[in-house]
Amino acid sequence: MNTKKLTVLSLCTTFALLLSYIESLIPLSLAVPGIKMGLANAAILFVLYKMGTKEAFIVSLLRVLLASLLFGTAVTWLYSISGALASLVLMVILKKLKLSPVGVSVPGAVMHNLAQICVAVWLLGAGAIFAYLPTLILSGTVCGVLIGILSALLVKKVKLPFSL
Repeated sequence: MNTKKLTVLSLCTTFALLLSYIESLIPLSLAVPGIKMGLANAAILFVLYKMGTKEAFIVSLLRVLLASLLFGTAVTWLYSISGALASLVLMVILKKLKLSPVGVSVPGAVMHNLAQICVAVWLLGAGAIFAYLPTLILSGTVCGVLIGILSALLVKKVKLPFSL
């Protein structure tokens, strides 16, 4: 990996981590518990579209690890890593099908929520948690559209200092 690529990946990881922190300050979960916008996913989608699958996994895993260490717990790490990996696998598949960032972001957001609900059911042993899924699907769809639009703008406007 060359220095320019490593620098861009480091900046994208930092950007994703910063967005995670900013999101933790936004009290959306006061209105509906568990709701988050998924701001960091804008950085992940940018890397996926501009650099590739391996790089998107690196940035996503580093962001989850660092966010959990800095402002999370072992349990939040488990929720985050399950959502991040499940959504990224789906987003990689959908990107290969030539979907736009919005078309990739929305199912990715919903998959993130589904994975986290499954972890909650597993940890708590309470299948009734699935009743919360329609609310999370709705919020994931709305936030996925917004993050997808932001990501599409970033992909279109930001030029990388190297060619792949």
